[in-house]
Amino acid sequence: MGQIVSKKGGDRVNKAEFVDRLAAKTGFTKKDARKALDSMIDLVSHALAANEEVLLTGFGKFEARTRKESRRINPQTQKRIIVPKKVVPAFKPGKNLKDTIGRKRKAVMVGSQLQVR
Repeated sequence: MGQIVSKKGGDRVNKAEFVDRLAAKTGFTKKDARKALDSMIDLVSHALAANEEVLLTGFGKFEARTRKESRRINPQTQKRIIVPKKVVPAFKPGKNLKDTIGRKRKAVMVGSQLQVR
């Protein structure tokens, strides 16, 4: 099967485009592909809410992490504010994912900026 190119020609894949790719790759209908993707997102979300890690061997690990309270400056008012501690979702890529990206993408300097090519 050929590679499906983003309809917008940009460097992002939105949910509808991802569903199209999933349907093409698996042979599912678009309706079934969307249902599968929505179910996966729902399962990961509920597991994190229940303080469970989701480990997809070779792909990565989804987990909930705590962020401590911090002091910041509101850029609009220039006043100091306190951002309360909170729990946030996090993703840590697995070795296979890192290796795949490392083989296909390179970090290059363009002018004074580091970019991915």
